[in-house]
Amino acid sequence: MQQQHRIIVLGAGYSGAIAAGRLAKRLRREDVAITLVNAEPDFVERVRMHQLATGQELAPRPFSEMFAGTGVALKYAKVTAVDPDRKHVTVAGADTVAGTDGAEELPYDTLVYALGSGWNSQGVPGTAEHAHEISGRPGALRLRERLAGLDAGQQVLVIGGGLTGLEAATEFAEARPDLDIALAVRGGLGDTLSPKGRGHLRKVFGKLGITVHEHTAVTEVTPDHVTTADGTSVPADVTVWTAGFAVHPIVRATTLEVSDTGQIVVDATMRSLSHPDVYAIGDAALVAGPGDKPLRMSCASGVPTAWQAADAIAARLTGTKLPKTALRYFNQCISLGRKEGLIQYVTADDRAVSAALTGRLAAVYKELVCKGAAWGVAHPTLGVPARRRPVVRPEQQPQAPVIANAEA
Repeated sequence: MQQQHRIIVLGAGYSGAIAAGRLAKRLRREDVAITLVNAEPDFVERVRMHQLATGQELAPRPFSEMFAGTGVALKYAKVTAVDPDRKHVTVAGADTVAGTDGAEELPYDTLVYALGSGWNSQGVPGTAEHAHEISGRPGALRLRERLAGLDAGQQVLVIGGGLTGLEAATEFAEARPDLDIALAVRGGLGDTLSPKGRGHLRKVFGKLGITVHEHTAVTEVTPDHVTTADGTSVPADVTVWTAGFAVHPIVRATTLEVSDTGQIVVDATMRSLSHPDVYAIGDAALVAGPGDKPLRMSCASGVPTAWQAADAIAARLTGTKLPKTALRYFNQCISLGRKEGLIQYVTADDRAVSAALTGRLAAVYKELVCKGAAWGVAHPTLGVPARRRPVVRPEQQPQAPVIANAEA
């Protein structure tokens, strides 16, 4: 009897969870053993961490329910090392559905690396000690407790003018109108948006009473203020840092080829250029999009890379044609509290065009996108019936050409 092909997926964010489920839908259970490794037992909607920080309750999504009946084995553990030469990963605090605990080594035949990213202080002094972050649930919960303890009139300063910073500042201002909310950005407010998008953003910020410090670079964070590059002191009882994300550092200790950003360098199928048994998806991968421009770290990038990797792995194992998922952007979806939103339409390579959807309709649109992303984790083939194929032996596998488009 042929031994099962062992597939390990590291990380169960949007990318990893979708990849694991899609692989289970593509391959016969008797041929593969798919293990999803994640530190937490339930799915975290990372795009809603600013909501969690304001005290809103998020619906629980246990992996045990999401993957029930799929054949995917769940191991709740922290990844401590990856050895792509020996083809195994080391985990600590392991807790599987079988109930084993402790550190262990997990051998694999194919590895899907989806450990994602976390906050990046960019080396600014004081951020680790005095700034809050919302890149994950632990940080959002710590900030939630801190915000709940603030008195009326106290000051919250959000650092960073990206989508996370815009959403955080507006969410805080809407939920706590008694606080003094401010945003500090290196450039202009919404300077990557279209004129219509920027205009609406300024309108909402004005309505919510948010102070904006434009063209401001923060050089130090203290318990009660931040210092800017020109020496200005900006008061802040709470500082929230959203100015960039960095990939999980564990991969730098491996022999995998990585970029200057620490992302794994992959080909068009998300396969590592240095280790063909390793695939990287989501924030962990350096992926070339339209015009060879690297995809930005986002859910919008992570989902299609998960589709591409899972379908490519299945194709190579079953000897079928390699698919090609279109890696491009359509819009940037920004929530501005629960009642306002901004949908900025963009080119394939993520540059703003003149069209934008604003107001209440945009807020509803963004909410549907968030719900759709979570639904996609539990429905990795987008509702299309499963097409499980048998794994063939390596000597039986033909050289598979790439085709233009893949079905869901």
